[in-house]
Amino acid sequence: MTFSSLKRFEREGLIALDSLLSLALVLNCLDDFDKLASESPASSATPSLDALLATPVRRRAATGRKGRGLGV
Repeated sequence: MTFSSLKRFEREGLIALDSLLSLALVLNCLDDFDKLASESPASSATPSLDALLATPVRRRAATGRKGRGLGV
């Protein structure tokens, strides 16, 4: 992890996953990520990836605005 990555994380809250894990390792809190994954089982309100992929895609109707404002 570079110093600039750490500063960007402090300033903007943006960090790459590998950098976040490196930082957690240095701070001796890497085990907290295991806890996050195991604490809460998937709730029924959150569909599984398989359920999302099986859901048909709803398409929006066209607005009919194509070409407007371009002198067409």
